[in-house]
Amino acid sequence: MARLLLHCCDRCLTTAETETGFSVFFAPPTIMGFEDLSMFGLRDNDAVRSVFIHLFTAEDERGLYAKVRAEAASLFSGIKLERKTFRFSREKEATYQRWWIGMPSYRNVDRGVHASLRSYMRSHAAVARFAELMGLPIPDLKALNMSLCYPPRVKRNLIARQWVSDHTMKPRYPVYIPSRRGADSRHTARQLEMMNTPYRIVIEPQEYEQYAAVIDPRRILVLPFSNLGQGSIPARNWVWEHSIGEGNRRHWILDDNILHFVRRTKNEKRFVRTCNIFRAAEDYVDRWANVAMAGFNYQQFIPDTEQMPPFYANTRVYSCILIQNDVPHRWRGKYNEDTDLSLRVLQDGWCTLLFNAFLITKAPTMKLPGGNTDEVYERGKKRLEFVLSLQKQHPELVRVVNRYQRVHHWVDYTPFATNQLKPKRGKKRAIQQKRNEYGMRLDKPPS
Repeated sequence: MARLLLHCCDRCLTTAETETGFSVFFAPPTIMGFEDLSMFGLRDNDAVRSVFIHLFTAEDERGLYAKVRAEAASLFSGIKLERKTFRFSREKEATYQRWWIGMPSYRNVDRGVHASLRSYMRSHAAVARFAELMGLPIPDLKALNMSLCYPPRVKRNLIARQWVSDHTMKPRYPVYIPSRRGADSRHTARQLEMMNTPYRIVIEPQEYEQYAAVIDPRRILVLPFSNLGQGSIPARNWVWEHSIGEGNRRHWILDDNILHFVRRTKNEKRFVRTCNIFRAAEDYVDRWANVAMAGFNYQQFIPDTEQMPPFYANTRVYSCILIQNDVPHRWRGKYNEDTDLSLRVLQDGWCTLLFNAFLITKAPTMKLPGGNTDEVYERGKKRLEFVLSLQKQHPELVRVVNRYQRVHHWVDYTPFATNQLKPKRGKKRAIQQKRNEYGMRLDKPPS
């Protein structure tokens, strides 16, 4: 039975259009018609993973059905078809361009995805067989969720030209990387050094020699404690007080497993090789009087084919966060600390910004040694405790759901759609009324 639903998730919110036009930043990228094909019932908890197949024409949709129908029962535990029934209007495009004035160019169009087929796969062998039937490359069978295009699309080389700059605009606020047992990998630190970004890595005293062997000791901050068994929480709170002690109004706090920094425009996501991206984000946040947290979205959540605003407002922010120091909260708990802090500041009436123009690519949780992998996550053994902890902290906003044979938390951010951004007095007059690329240009990356 076909039914029209609002496609909404914990990274986008929905509200009615307001006179200010601010609601464009809560609008989901698509509103889909969800159709349960009812081949054998939709039971996603029976699935080992889900696969998204993006279809670009009605003919592609019919062709896909013809190929899989004979074997569908052995491949899928359920299927959902998501047909696009909504696209960004010119008015909404104009609205978010007005809100983004004085910032780096951000233009993207709807590349015409006709529909998406979400298939819940019965087994790893089913995933491989499905890819074979479709003539698609066999996907990474270790990934819980995969996204493919049918027919396969020719990928453009987005590495040949990257965002560079001739002059450096260093971040206005300090950049911290809490790190534990990560001296060998130090993914985030490597990226920041390549981008000529000043940073400090925050470590426990027993690991100083390992980090000092590969990082300039002037970049190292040593914590006054070790092995507290509380994950990164004590280090994060120490960083917060350290930033206040230096007289800073905000500070950046970054996970230590960021693989790339990315900028998106013209439906292309390209690597960034300059720290100017941080300054651009800071300048935008500083336009507003009530932004408690801001950060860069995950690049995998922003498909090239979709038209999206340059940022989402009043949702969770994590992994690459700019925090206002006078917020009357601190990190707490052991799990989901980013989501928990985002919810608490939103409940106080503050706003959060999650940039879609500026993105990050992260290594998957628990795929790398060090950090919280062993102490907090224990290779997935504490999954239920991980999920229930957030529900206990925010029972009115968090539900526990079963998906892909494991528990997840689902967060409702819609109550915060009424939190309105408040411009600083006099700030509007100081904003450039034209595009500002912050010295960034596309070119071959430096060798």
